Amino acid sequence: MDKIEHIGIAVKDLETSNTLFEKLLGVPHYKIEEVASEGVKTSFFKSGPNKIELLEATNPDSPIAKYLEKKGEGIHHIAFAVEDIVSEIERMKGEGFVVLNETPKKGADNKLVAFLHPKGTNGVLVELCQEIKEG
Repeated sequence: MDKIEHIGIAVKDLETSNTLFEKLLGVPHYKIEEVASEGVKTSFFKSGPNKIELLEATNPDSPIAKYLEKKGEGIHHIAFAVEDIVSEIERMKGEGFVVLNETPKKGADNKLVAFLHPKGTNGVLVELCQEIKEG
C-alpha cells in the first residue's frame, strides 16, 4: 500500500457538513459526486496532502444509511492507495483478511475500490483504492 488515500466520514446532511468542514479546514470542497450503485453522495476536501471524503446516504437501504442508523456520524473508513488493486486483493486474501468485494468496483473520485471486513482489521473498515487510468 502506498499511502492513506483518504478518510471517509459518514454524515447525516452533506450540505451542513460541507459548511462545517469548510470552516474546519479553511478550504472549500473540490468535488461532489453521487455513486448511485452504493446509494451515496460524496464530497471531497483536500487538506495539505490529505483528503477527507464526506458520505451522505441517498436511500435508506444504502450501506451509509445503515451505518448512520447503527453508529451515528463519524469516521466510516480509511482508504489506502494501491497501484494494482487486483493483486492487492489477492495479497489481502492470502494474508487471511476477508475481502467484502473480491472484484473491484467503481467508486467515487475516479477510483476502483474494494473493502476489507472490519472484523479482521480491529473494527476499522479498510478501503483499497486504485486510480482508474484512462486509455
